Amino acid sequence: MAVDDKYKVLKEYISSLESVAVAFSSGVDSTLLLRVSHDVLGDKAIAVTASSSSFPERELNSAKEFCKANHITQIIIHSEELNIEGFRDNPKNRCYLCKRELFTKIKAIAHEHNIKNVIEGSNVDDTGDYRPGLKAIEELEIKSPLRYAGLTKSEIRELSRELGLPTWDKPSFACLASRFVYGERIDIEKLKMIERAEELLLEMNFRQVRVRIHGNIARIEIMPEDFAHIIQDDIRTKIYDSLKALGFSYVTLDLRGYRTGSMNETLS
Repeated sequence: MAVDDKYKVLKEYISSLESVAVAFSSGVDSTLLLRVSHDVLGDKAIAVTASSSSFPERELNSAKEFCKANHITQIIIHSEELNIEGFRDNPKNRCYLCKRELFTKIKAIAHEHNIKNVIEGSNVDDTGDYRPGLKAIEELEIKSPLRYAGLTKSEIRELSRELGLPTWDKPSFACLASRFVYGERIDIEKLKMIERAEELLLEMNFRQVRVRIHGNIARIEIMPEDFAHIIQDDIRTKIYDSLKALGFSYVTLDLRGYRTGSMNETLS
């Protein structure tokens, strides 16, 4: 099916939902979903954004700015994953625990505002990796319009560009808890270390970055085409010194480069 046809299906499906609360993180997928929902439903589409220690301040600010600029009603809730029983231990079903808690809260918000449906921005590409969070979404009967329309990540970027959305070429992002190897305890101090380390790399014009944490080791993932830049003496030294100052004992570069869900490679 052509992208334009999928876009038509998306709009028709959202229209059939009558009113929606969009789980909005300011990422590529949820931004397109919110924009289309607001275009189709107007004030019957609201954004719900969750703040927590695993959600960087820059992303929260981006979410606020987008809603303000587009005159979209936004509700910000506090949903601290570290308070969820078992979450700090970082089990393999960590994302399930988080999504179950988050979408239960968003459903309550929707109910308070007489909103009929809660929707979220997963796409068809998300079904190929280990995604325990999708189980919680199904259990709570959360709708996934982008998946329903059969949209891939590249098609979402294409549509976003056509609609003039600033996120069309935004780097992919996942919550900071995904930087921990399964079984390694998650705490606020390490989350802040990761957030600051990634902020540094972004400020140094590395667009797609991850700083994975293994005990006291930082494993940097960037695009392979940026390898030549990062190993320049001044760049390499600045990164090493800065991450050491944040509390990392060792700073390493992953030679395979950036890829989504690299921590899932440890799962059998």
